[in-house]
Amino acid sequence: MQRIIIPKAFSGRKALIFTRRSLSSLPQQSQSSLQHNEASLPKMPPFDYTPPPYTGPSAEEIFKKRKEYLNPAIFHFYKDPLNLVDGKMQYLFDEKGRRYLDAFGGIATVCCGHCHPDVVDAIVNQTKRLQHSTVLYLNHAIADFAEALVSKLPGDLKVVFFTNSGTEANELAILMSRLYTGCHDIISIRNGYHGNAAGTMGATAQSNYKFNIVQTGVHHALNPDQYRGVFGSDGPKYARDVEDLISYGTSGRVAGFIAEAIQGVGGILELAPGYLPSVYSTIRKAGGLCIADEVQSGFARTGSHFWGFEAHGVVPDIVTMAKGIGNGIPLGAVVTTPEIAKVLTHRSYFNTFGGNPVCTAGGLAVLKVIEKEKLQENAFKVGSYLKERLTSLKEKYDIIGDVRGRGLMLGVELVQDRELKTPAKSETIRIMDEMKEIGVLIGKGGFHGNVFRITPPLCFTKEDADFLVDAMDYTISKM
Repeated sequence: MQRIIIPKAFSGRKALIFTRRSLSSLPQQSQSSLQHNEASLPKMPPFDYTPPPYTGPSAEEIFKKRKEYLNPAIFHFYKDPLNLVDGKMQYLFDEKGRRYLDAFGGIATVCCGHCHPDVVDAIVNQTKRLQHSTVLYLNHAIADFAEALVSKLPGDLKVVFFTNSGTEANELAILMSRLYTGCHDIISIRNGYHGNAAGTMGATAQSNYKFNIVQTGVHHALNPDQYRGVFGSDGPKYARDVEDLISYGTSGRVAGFIAEAIQGVGGILELAPGYLPSVYSTIRKAGGLCIADEVQSGFARTGSHFWGFEAHGVVPDIVTMAKGIGNGIPLGAVVTTPEIAKVLTHRSYFNTFGGNPVCTAGGLAVLKVIEKEKLQENAFKVGSYLKERLTSLKEKYDIIGDVRGRGLMLGVELVQDRELKTPAKSETIRIMDEMKEIGVLIGKGGFHGNVFRITPPLCFTKEDADFLVDAMDYTISKM
């Protein structure tokens, strides 16, 4: 039996699911209306893959165990949580074999595509040979990946420290900047997110992610937000706040400055033009280092460049990365200059799993796939097309306050009032749920939780983009 969605326009209720068998009990006129609405639903692009039958526990059983045994702070998307059991390239499949277009990419993590055969083969082959030893012994996997990674970075960024996550990478970068400069003060940007450990929680500037623990030596600068910010898109005006923080809040010397080129958790906010060059100059005059958090915007996601900071014409002293680096493998890295890297030789710095042969073999395969399949070029072409189509929706619906981002890192902010920019929180959740029923999975972020985060695998196609926009259009039109 095929499932159909009865749109609100017909039923007056949200996303009711019926079977074709139930149509026979409806009046002829209602049956015609339903069939017409079904025909008008956006159609997902064809895809030549059928997952094997799933024989595991149901979503209800898994959810029950999760509530009983797992971290109680874990939350989930959707009124009825999805049990995803299979993935192939830009698509995911639930326990019943239903296909979904993945426009979130595991929070900007899956770059090559789910279960990309080249990445899977590299991981499996390395696992068969050697799953783990330790960096105390030699193994080519870590060295080969480090060599390939630094070839993607400008200037003297030539030394790699491997970690297991973005939080850990940012923790290490902040530690190195403090050790190198002999200063403690770090400047970050309001609305930014850098992790949930001790140092990175201090650098994170959203109350939703900060616990009431000691967080010292971090100063949060005015966010160069082009949509809600007081100076619009005038980056240098925002940058003056960093000068003031140094003058009034520190000894005049700082350890460093950390920022994302595009704030991911913060709602896909691209920093105002001219901001980073001005701030980098100010920080370096104060003796500090400039840290680029590329955990979400790196690895070709922005399309126009391989790294988000490159669009601003700056070269950082330290670059942190994770997520897209491994296409889903727990892997992160810090890349810096030989001079800065030496600070960790003054004591014993060690990471048991950083540089694990399986993870680094997978990471190298990711870089090769990005090059071989021209995924940066695809992110630019498809991302530009998708942004244009989303912008056309903004012109059609007042609820869309802003469309922003670059490449396949895009944000759509929903508001109840365009002039007041009142966050449309409940509407965002409702649209997400109804798009899921159509077959599209998107993310949610921003301080107010009213921004769609669109960060799909970089193999996303124009047909996928059309389906996403049509689904959003259809859903909003029924509100």
